[in-house]
Amino acid sequence: MQTKFSEDIIPLSNLKVNPGKVVNHAKETHRPVLVTSRGRGVTVAQGLEYYENTQEELEFVKAVAQGLMDIKEGEVTDISDVKKQLVL
Repeated sequence: MQTKFSEDIIPLSNLKVNPGKVVNHAKETHRPVLVTSRGRGVTVAQGLEYYENTQEELEFVKAVAQGLMDIKEGEVTDISDVKKQLVL
């Protein structure tokens, strides 16, 4: 989801004053919130579900990339051998 700079960037002082509001914003919008200190980004707060989904997607993309590299390098297994290994 696209970050909305007008809504998703907050100073650290806002997080200190009302952490629940920041957490709820990240959870409800499904967008990460960039926390700044002295005008520089210091951390990102995001909803747990959004984080978990992002991690799952990253692992999937890594697995696909690894599979493509295996194919490119000739590391493939015949489908009949796979079926034998899985007892299908």
